Amino acid sequence: MTDVEDKIDLVVIKRNGKKVDFDGTKIALAIKKGFDSVNEIDDETGVGKYTSNDITKVYNDVIKNIEKKYKEKIKIEEIQDLIEESLLKKGYEEVHNSFAEYRDRREQSREMFKDDKRLHKFLKTIEGLGLKSANEDDTKRENANVDGDTAMGTMLQYGSTVSKEFAKSYLMKKRFADAHDDGDIHIHDMDFLPMGTTTCMQIELDKLFKRGFSTGHGYLRPPKDISSFSALAAIAIQANQNDQHGGQSIPAFDYFMAPGVLMTFKKQFKQQVSDYLDLEGLLSHISMDRISREIDKLESIKFGIEIFEPIYKESDEIKRLFEKAYEKALAKTDRLTYQAMEAFVHNLNTMHSRAGAQVPFSSINFGTDISPEGRMVSLNFLEATNAGLGRGETPIFPVSIFKVKEGVNYNITDPNYDIFRRACEVSAKRLFPNFSFLDAPFNLEFYKPGDYRTEVGYMGCRTRVMSDITDPNNQTTGGRGNLSFTSINLPRLGIKHGICLKERDKADMEGFYKELSDTMELVRDQLLERFEIQCNKRCYNFPFLIQQGVWTDGEKLKPTDRMRKILKHGSLTIGFIGLAETLKALIGEHHGESDKAQKLGLEIIGFMRKKADEFAKEYNLNFTLIATPAEGLSGRFVNIDRAIYGKIKGITDREYYTNSFHVPVYYNTSIKHKLETEAPYHALTNGGHISYIEFDGNTAMNVDAFESVIRMMKDLGIGYGAINHPVDRDPVCGYVGVIGDVCPGCGRKEFEAVPLEEVKNFQCGC
Repeated sequence: MTDVEDKIDLVVIKRNGKKVDFDGTKIALAIKKGFDSVNEIDDETGVGKYTSNDITKVYNDVIKNIEKKYKEKIKIEEIQDLIEESLLKKGYEEVHNSFAEYRDRREQSREMFKDDKRLHKFLKTIEGLGLKSANEDDTKRENANVDGDTAMGTMLQYGSTVSKEFAKSYLMKKRFADAHDDGDIHIHDMDFLPMGTTTCMQIELDKLFKRGFSTGHGYLRPPKDISSFSALAAIAIQANQNDQHGGQSIPAFDYFMAPGVLMTFKKQFKQQVSDYLDLEGLLSHISMDRISREIDKLESIKFGIEIFEPIYKESDEIKRLFEKAYEKALAKTDRLTYQAMEAFVHNLNTMHSRAGAQVPFSSINFGTDISPEGRMVSLNFLEATNAGLGRGETPIFPVSIFKVKEGVNYNITDPNYDIFRRACEVSAKRLFPNFSFLDAPFNLEFYKPGDYRTEVGYMGCRTRVMSDITDPNNQTTGGRGNLSFTSINLPRLGIKHGICLKERDKADMEGFYKELSDTMELVRDQLLERFEIQCNKRCYNFPFLIQQGVWTDGEKLKPTDRMRKILKHGSLTIGFIGLAETLKALIGEHHGESDKAQKLGLEIIGFMRKKADEFAKEYNLNFTLIATPAEGLSGRFVNIDRAIYGKIKGITDREYYTNSFHVPVYYNTSIKHKLETEAPYHALTNGGHISYIEFDGNTAMNVDAFESVIRMMKDLGIGYGAINHPVDRDPVCGYVGVIGDVCPGCGRKEFEAVPLEEVKNFQCGC
């Protein structure tokens, strides 16, 4: 490698004081790693920007300087200083910056456990995971979809805890780690940062079904009936969950399942025709091969039986048998579709991913396929959801999202209005489906009539990925997802610059916007840093997500390729929480209380959206703004701020900050006013949003009122909404759902005592 003799008679003093003989090979490897960290390899030529000649130049220069300046001993830090010096001198500024940054991170990691407080905190966290239950330890409840009390759940939490510390110490700049720890920002799913995983995915099932797919343990053939369609859909969700840290969604479930209905019908129709002809002794008079060929040509389950007239000719008896066979085949197909949807719901509430520690967070979007097959899927999925699980419990997954669209299902004359009405009835009982609105202006701008791929799909949690600055001619939901997102502690900025601390009579809005701008730029840089980690992973790191082509164009890359050229289609998202508390801190009232506060709230979120759009344009990446799901974050931020500023009425005096831009749940207002207040924020939060309405009582008894609220959401331009209402739980059998005088799970009447032996049976599942 070198033109210089590297057998130098020197002693190298390591950081721990240990002395070792000089070894030039290690210097060469360190320099090579610096070049490798920034070297982009051309997929066609296999040649990178930097070659071995560049490495040799720097290496030779470093060796010459060592020989010139050092005689007996040299410290490891001095060798690294010489490498940095040579990289700059030779004009390799990009490599120098990467090398220097890596040094800083290694130094930061070495210092991690020298801090007794940090070490103590880390060890206490580990202790809590091993010795406490989820009821006693918040860490075990950080992800609501992981049972922290199970063996595998605890194992996942151990890995999560260590991984976060590794990420903060080795992989991110200190200013990002400090901002997270101090509560200025929250880096979501930091424990998955070292693995370079992306957040969530909208899975286009039709592509997987067309060619079949592998989960890594065997190849699954293309499905041939509705039962295998639904089974493979659940398997695809489970398999992809192992490659991502977020949720899995299907953007057009009814469209993707519809071909399975048609395949099932064709099988059933052939069988029924054969059975009826055989029963009447007519099978020998007609060619079943010919009948099968004609049935195979069918493009729908709904047709006039006269298309088979050339086969039955003038025989009224055979025509009658064909009609009976058709009706029977249609009924059996409907029943099999229900069973497939039932199995799908049950699978997604029982099958685990991630070493058995987690049920996949799954969502489906549906409701706009007006074909007979698509309608059969939608109606039967709703019936399966309505029936509940084994004891009638309300199924949590998939989070179903009914897509509302004028001309399709919104008006009473629309072809799928009956499905919309049924969706309202089921949601009034089971909490799901939620509702998305394709006619909201920010969703409608992407919609192309007749192309369901241009219908916006949501994740159940609210995430929305649609526009694509990197490919404006192909802006669709499917095959894409969010890369990562980080949220800003908006109430803290309000406290620091508002009137709540009684340090000023008027909010310092100039100071507020200056610090908000600085914080957004910090988050931008942190997201870009994480994006680089993701892009530098290889396709083989994600055997299902990338190599099976779930992410758009993933199947076109080689296993060893890096992923920048396809990940650029995902979104990098900035989030916020607690707009209500921010406004209270700034001016003394939130946006539900006054027009003045509403005007300021829209100004603040509009400012954030404008900055995100500027970032997108500057970096040609999909920076978006999301109304952050609260989860544990709302409590984390307020606990830190209360420790700093104390209890401030209406701001830090509760155990949580209000979810995103929502009007606080404790504020007494009308449904209409709440929705009118929140609706304009949907247009600003292109990375995702949701508005909730809380109903009292049994909404299943007043579906008209339920539907009227959904219509109100649509008319106000809301993108995604849901209605929450009380759901009962029987203390004996565990049934979850609306319980009247008699429990549907065990038949227990209200106030009726239950024999002890029966209670034991219910508890053990006998």
